[in-house]
Amino acid sequence: MTSFTDTLWQDIAELNKKNLALPFIRELTAGTLDHERFKFYVMQDSLYLNSYSRALSLTAAKAPHADAMLRFAKSAQEAITVERALHAGFLRQFGVSDAELKKAEKSPTCAAYTNFLLATAAVDSYEELAAAILPCFWIYWHVGHEIAKVAKPDNPYINWINTYTDPGFEAAVKAVIALVDEAAQNATLETRAAMRKTFVLSSVYEWMFWDSAYRQEAWPVGV
Repeated sequence: MTSFTDTLWQDIAELNKKNLALPFIRELTAGTLDHERFKFYVMQDSLYLNSYSRALSLTAAKAPHADAMLRFAKSAQEAITVERALHAGFLRQFGVSDAELKKAEKSPTCAAYTNFLLATAAVDSYEELAAAILPCFWIYWHVGHEIAKVAKPDNPYINWINTYTDPGFEAAVKAVIALVDEAAQNATLETRAAMRKTFVLSSVYEWMFWDSAYRQEAWPVGV
């Protein structure tokens, strides 16, 4: 029997192919990605995770039962832990100081994505929010496993790849998938349609995030 999340994954099947075809992903897989591009990505990811952890905390607050509350609260904690690990790992490896990170601002794409998640958390239903949260888990797990099939052990980005192929991360992904299916099972047709909309939009933002990192996206005007 096809689950609700199976249909969501089918909705973004072409997008998942486009993710793997992105220059950022192709070059990261080959280990040839320019360090400045990866540095930009890691800094933006750190800023993203700070907001994403807040969105996860708000998902926990909206959750209808204790198991869901615990799962999303734990995910929020894990997102913060990953952000701190970035500080100690990749950020220092690529020469990003704490002072430089404090001065960093979100790119247009990072700002749009995190604002969308936090706005969904503020005004929309638990069901819609849970669906919006899912792509960051699922797409990274998928891309990590696809890269791992061909990446060489001496790839300079192997630690990034290993983060998303770790069994603990896989367990977290499957737990959130199960919670989204549970939410959909008890939802109206209208709510299910809204869930699909937020899931797809978050998925598009994931593509945009990698693309913007490769371009080292900047604001077109400033003050």
